[in-house]
Amino acid sequence: MRLRLAAVAMLPLLALTACGSSGASEDSGPTRTVKHAMGETKVPMTPKRVVVLDTDKLDSMVSLGMAPVGAAQASQSQKWPAYLGSALSATKAVGTTQAPNLEAIIALKPDLILGSKFRQEPLYDKLSKIAPTVFTDRVGITWKENFLLDAEALGKKEQAQQLMSAYESRAKEVGAKFSKVQVGIVRFMPTEIRLYGPDSFSGIVLGDAGIPRPEAQQLADQQDRRFGKVSQENIAKADADAVFYSAYGDAAAKSQAEVTAGPLWKNLKAVESGNAHNVDDEIWMTGIGVTAAGKILDDLDKYLTPLA
Repeated sequence: MRLRLAAVAMLPLLALTACGSSGASEDSGPTRTVKHAMGETKVPMTPKRVVVLDTDKLDSMVSLGMAPVGAAQASQSQKWPAYLGSALSATKAVGTTQAPNLEAIIALKPDLILGSKFRQEPLYDKLSKIAPTVFTDRVGITWKENFLLDAEALGKKEQAQQLMSAYESRAKEVGAKFSKVQVGIVRFMPTEIRLYGPDSFSGIVLGDAGIPRPEAQQLADQQDRRFGKVSQENIAKADADAVFYSAYGDAAAKSQAEVTAGPLWKNLKAVESGNAHNVDDEIWMTGIGVTAAGKILDDLDKYLTPLA
């Protein structure tokens, strides 16, 4: 009995070893070589069974008319982003972005894995033995470059370039109407409040649109200009002509409700004038893709028009 249990326990390891010894991409037909954060990888000309290990790649694939067979989630309890509709209804969860489940990935028999050096560098060798693996380097600030690299690996780079050009043209069109409207971005986290700066995903979208930001949210004194932290007591730094705010998860939503019910929040000029808007965190913060960026532009067009 013990021998049988030991043999069963070894199956995942044997499967991973088998994938590695066969050369993950050798029997997948014609290939292309893609340069990425970890070197060069031969990938299938037209990948069919893709596993993605970071949330931005969900947006990337759906934007390109595709869906991964498996994807890592930000947390075990996370659902697929609602703004992407039913496109991910058949996608299987394969652990979290910080701890992908290798056995679950193996079971899906992927022909391509898309990941992030920033999050999964220690797993790259193991993942490469399962299937050809392409890693982007950083997250957030490089979202446009990441999208184009993922698209190249998927054989969709030309389509991605067209989508990016269309987004950038629309950003300028939308932003031209609001060039004198300052916008603040606030995110409630479980244990802190953040002001999002020019190098965050949503901050980059506002920058592409040419929409100005309050001086306090330029984060000029910080090396990392993605976000800065504020307390409830100095929440006035969040103020602008219009403020967009969101919460990451249930605990953060509770904090948001407490702060926004308080007098310091209610004293913000954006709140007093009715120009503080609670927006979708999945779109403004974790979407990090061309579809999410387009939906941020939708929000800007909708909510800033009275201020134009």
